[in-house]
Amino acid sequence: MKRILILFLALLLLPFSLLACKDEEAPPATVGDPTNFVEVEMADGAKFVIELYPDMAPKTVENFQELVSEGFYDGLTFHRVVKGFMIQGGDPNGDGISDGKEETIRGEFASNGFTQNTLKHERGVISMARTSAPDSASTQFFIMHADKEHLDGNYAAFGRVISGMETVDAIANVAVTYNDYGTEISSPVEPVVIKTMRFLESAPAA
Repeated sequence: MKRILILFLALLLLPFSLLACKDEEAPPATVGDPTNFVEVEMADGAKFVIELYPDMAPKTVENFQELVSEGFYDGLTFHRVVKGFMIQGGDPNGDGISDGKEETIRGEFASNGFTQNTLKHERGVISMARTSAPDSASTQFFIMHADKEHLDGNYAAFGRVISGMETVDAIANVAVTYNDYGTEISSPVEPVVIKTMRFLESAPAA
């Protein structure tokens, strides 16, 4: 009877001991809560890191963080590449006219009455793509390959590449052909695929 009681108590305590072991061995989250540092890994393993500036464009940054958290950009492409100008991605259909969600966000830039955003469209800066409507941005973004002053105050810049700019340069140098509409030589001959985006706890070491 004593042996049965000991066995029963051992079985009763087993789930608690397993739970304690699981908690001790659980690895820390690597994506987790949004931060202001996003690492972009391409399908070929090349990477770059973007620092986000919520003080410049808070709603734009929040929208981008939500999309990264959802894994929205994983597997999408840079569908529009113009060397000496910018590389553009975030279109789920890769045709340049689609967005991944119906909701749009306010255009946080000066010509739309949002004067706190003074970030200039310099090399490495990330900004939101949109139609002619100022509040039409949704999921598509572009990264500047060179300075373009005419975009300043007219598009919502919200961050900057702080590491791995050579990866952006490599993307800007891929072979391109006419887009589906025959209006621009900007469509990569081979898909330029984003493997994943993930949050980093801090900026990468220099």
